[in-house]
Parts: sequence; C-alpha cells; structure tokens
Amino acid sequence: MSPSAINPPAVEVKSRQNLKVPKATLPVDSSRIGTKRKIICFSDFDGTIFMQDTGHILFNNFGCGSERRKVLDEQIHSGERSFRDVSEEMWGSLDVPFDDGFDVMKDALDIDPDFQTFHKFCLNNQIPFNVISAGLKPVLRRVLDHFLGEEASSNIDIVANDATISPDGSRWKPVWLHDTELGHDKAQSINDYREHAKLESDDGTIPMIVFIGDGVSDLPAAREADVLFARRGLRLEEYCIEHKLPYIPFDTFADIQREVIKIARVDEEKTKGQGLPSNFNPRANLWRRVSSKNAVPVFAALTPREEKMFVWPDIFSQLKTPLEGPSLAVPAA
Repeated sequence: MSPSAINPPAVEVKSRQNLKVPKATLPVDSSRIGTKRKIICFSDFDGTIFMQDTGHILFNNFGCGSERRKVLDEQIHSGERSFRDVSEEMWGSLDVPFDDGFDVMKDALDIDPDFQTFHKFCLNNQIPFNVISAGLKPVLRRVLDHFLGEEASSNIDIVANDATISPDGSRWKPVWLHDTELGHDKAQSINDYREHAKLESDDGTIPMIVFIGDGVSDLPAAREADVLFARRGLRLEEYCIEHKLPYIPFDTFADIQREVIKIARVDEEKTKGQGLPSNFNPRANLWRRVSSKNAVPVFAALTPREEKMFVWPDIFSQLKTPLEGPSLAVPAA
C-alpha cells in the first residue's frame, strides 16, 4: 500500500477571494462572419483557457508539494536543469489515481468566462482551434470533456505530451512529444502543422496562424504565429512590452473574438486593394499583393513575426524599435 493511501494528503483548496477571475463580458455574436481568410487558432491551456495550472494543482496536493515545486521552477528559470528533467521529477512525485486527482482538479479550476462562446464562434466560422501545451494530454482532455462536454471537446485537437499512468496512481510518467530538453517544442509543433497545411493546400498557401498565451514560456510558439494575443497583466504581456514585441492584449476570449473578426475583415479589405497603410513595410506589401484571399503564401509565413505584424497596423501594439533582448528559445510550460 502506498504512503498516500495510508496518510492522504491535505487537499489544497484555492481561495477565489484572492484570485482574479475575469468576469464575462457582453455577448459577442458567434455566428458566421463570412470572411474568406482561412484562420487557425493555437492556444496555451494553463493560465490561458483556464486561470490555474493543472499540473500545479496535482503537484501541490498529491506530489512534491508547493515549496519543492517552487524550488524546481527556479531551477528551470536559472538554467540549472532542463524543463524536461524537472518535469519528470514533478510528475514522478505524484501518487494518486487519475480519477481522484481529477476530482480535486475540477473543483480548483476556473475556465475563462467567454471561452465557450469563442469556441462556438470558431466552429461556426470553420476556424480550427488547437490546444498546444507542455502538459499531459490525458489530463487536458479530461478537463475539456468535463467543462465543455465531450461533443464540444472532441472538436479541439490537443498537441501535448502523452503519459503512462498506473491504475493505482503510483506511477505518472510523461511520454514526451519531442526528444529535446523541452520535451514538447511548441514552435516545432506549429511549424509541423504549417507544413501539413501546405501539403494539403491546392495552391501552395497556408492559413493565418493565431496564437493565444499568457507566459514567457509561450514565446517559442508565439514567435511562429502571425497574430499574438497575450493575457493582460501576465508575464507574456510584460515581456512583449519590455522587448517591444507587437501583440494584442486580452482579458477574456471575448476580446480575442472581437479582434479576430476585426483582423479578418481588415485583411480582406486590404487584400481587395482598398488602400494600404503608410507604415507598411515592403515585404508585407509584397505578401499582400501575391496573397490569395483564402490563405497566406508559404514564403510570407516564414517572414519574421515583427515584419508580418505590419499587415494589420491599426490592430496591433506597434513595434517601434528593432527587437533587442535575450533569445526567445525559453522552456515551455
């Protein structure tokens, strides 16, 4: 019998009084908007769709504990240990059956109040919505099934690490998506998706890529996107401001929905040749002229994000100076 079965851990219950959970905004029309531009959304999971981190809830209650987890997090940030190495220790510290862990997790999670409406909007407009995470796919799928219902959840592809979990919960082992120190290279996943879209396209074009995140760990994937949304007040936005990276801030997914509609419509009008903004850069201008109405050309998708952002200059926080600062190749979370 495992030690946790003899002495069950004290379950840590979050205090919603101290947690800033966004309030739902006024409803946004989720019907079909009729734009021709193909769009694909990728979103982080922990801290983005849900306000809390699923792994942290499990580790704090059934594993290494919050104090040890903070030490391990610092080892990642300092570069002392790789994300993959530390994550294996965290997941390996768990001793709880999956269902028991989920019972605590579901009560500790808050979903973004406008996410379900946004997901309906994506379905109505044939916009694929993908979760891209360094977490464990079985955990994320179970959470989505619970909060959205299995039918709605089935429309969301999850790009994440797999896991082997013993029936008694005494062994949790990640099955890494990539053989790297990150375990899951989010940038590689987006580029793999982009290449797949290219192969499926009749005219050699690929869709506009939207990425939604909250932390610096999302930067590798965010840099591969054409449009970046950063949750307001969190580390990803701070990093974008500090390093003058163009992004769109959001409080809830209703903000994202409004901006996606705006971007799609502005993009369509610009593609029709109804005027170009004065601060357009030449590569973006070329991109627009050769672009089909349905997708972004392959060579344009490989253009640096800081240049592509000028396609929608009225939408984005502007990139006023050349990029400076540390490399964006930081660990995922």
